[in-house]
Amino acid sequence: MRSLAIASSGMLAQQLNVEVISNNIANMNTTSFKRQRAEFQDMLYQTLERMGVSSSDQNTLIPTGVQVGTGVRTGSVYRVMAQGNLQPTENPYDLAIEGRGFFRVRLPTGETGYTRTGAFSVNAAGEMVTSDGYIVEPGINIPDGTIKVTINAQGQVFAQLAGSTTDTNVGQFDLATFANEAGLDAQGSSIFLETAASGSAQVGTPGTAGVGTLRQGSLEMSNVNAVQEITSLITAQRAYEMNSKVITASDEMLQMTSRLSN
Repeated sequence: MRSLAIASSGMLAQQLNVEVISNNIANMNTTSFKRQRAEFQDMLYQTLERMGVSSSDQNTLIPTGVQVGTGVRTGSVYRVMAQGNLQPTENPYDLAIEGRGFFRVRLPTGETGYTRTGAFSVNAAGEMVTSDGYIVEPGINIPDGTIKVTINAQGQVFAQLAGSTTDTNVGQFDLATFANEAGLDAQGSSIFLETAASGSAQVGTPGTAGVGTLRQGSLEMSNVNAVQEITSLITAQRAYEMNSKVITASDEMLQMTSRLSN
């Protein structure tokens, strides 16, 4: 019976849906996490009677025909890149992006990674690094003896040295933007890599056209809406149950057919 295979494809689709939702909920407090959404497509149809063909010698046409679907499949798992809320931290090295853009970081492989997580710190050499120790590009060094660091919305970094009343410009942040941010390849640890689908990184100064600005002393929270995710979870669970009931009903029909043949 086709219904067995169709319902099983529906159960597998809803299982994946629940896995995506559970990952969203698990990361609802992860800095700068972007929630995902599973999207599904119907599978190929089996045509038993084609629409539009002649049904008589008087040139009458079959208006709708007979097509039977074969189930559902995963079309994509889309990453929603909407802005998350900004939370003050009072840490001068924490930076949040307001608008579009990604920080650039130098990975151990030599590749450039991209992240919206601005929980930075300073290593022993005075370089600004991520929580994993990856150097933030284009490379910003905080001089020894710095007593205060100020980073403005345009990404300029100023350091006030001990014994000085003036600030010294010690670096400039830039941000990378992409034509298709959802096409970035997630690597874990809030790091993304450029792909052919995302397009090449366009590096610009914060605050210029199409590039977001920076807010010092804040971090971007995840864009997961707990109520929305729980609602989606309940919907997926009910859909899974209904598909399982189709399998139960199909099994009962097969049992009836088997008894008739005996």
